[in-house]
Amino acid sequence: MADSIELISFKLCPFVQRSVITLLEKGVPFDITYIDLSNKPDWFLKISPTGKVPVLRIGDTVLFESAVINEYLDEVTPPSLHPSDPLEKARHRAWIEYLSTLLMNQYRLIMARDKAGFEQERDAFLDGLARLEEQLDDDGPWFAGIRFSLVDTAGAPLMMRTRTLDRNFSTELLKAYPKLQRWSDVLLARESVKLSVVEDFEQLSIERYRAQGSWVMA
Repeated sequence: MADSIELISFKLCPFVQRSVITLLEKGVPFDITYIDLSNKPDWFLKISPTGKVPVLRIGDTVLFESAVINEYLDEVTPPSLHPSDPLEKARHRAWIEYLSTLLMNQYRLIMARDKAGFEQERDAFLDGLARLEEQLDDDGPWFAGIRFSLVDTAGAPLMMRTRTLDRNFSTELLKAYPKLQRWSDVLLARESVKLSVVEDFEQLSIERYRAQGSWVMA
């Protein structure tokens, strides 16, 4: 790419993390600019139609939405992280969208204000994990087997936040899902995933959720 690449981010955003992983996997040089989503700068609101991150600036062109950003990066920097078969590629795109839904379910779980609310959200989240477990390749290690794909970049933020919950609050969310446990282990050991968050990510996450009234992190 001839133009400079700037990724506009919030330090704890899982959707930004997806794009960071893809940039690192592709070996694309980029700069990252962090903003405060509770006090969005005017320049950001002018370029982000949704007011959300990630936003990718390529020269004078602006892209938004992590799935779109990742598809673009994948198309312009071979080899592709998507399957070549059109039907299988469409299936991967569908499961990327499903993982976005699971991330929102996970956020509601984390932000439940009391035990009853947490348990209700946990049951819904576990149902979602069960569906995902059924889709993972039996032999692994990645979503589709031996080949790392954009579904893996989409799943890494979900697994990282699940690991934070399990490690710090004994939630055991992956206990019943051996394929998800294996997937989580290999994702979180991958260099691009480890480098996709700030050094104090876990501590900042817990502090932020506590400040916002999370019951499980109280």
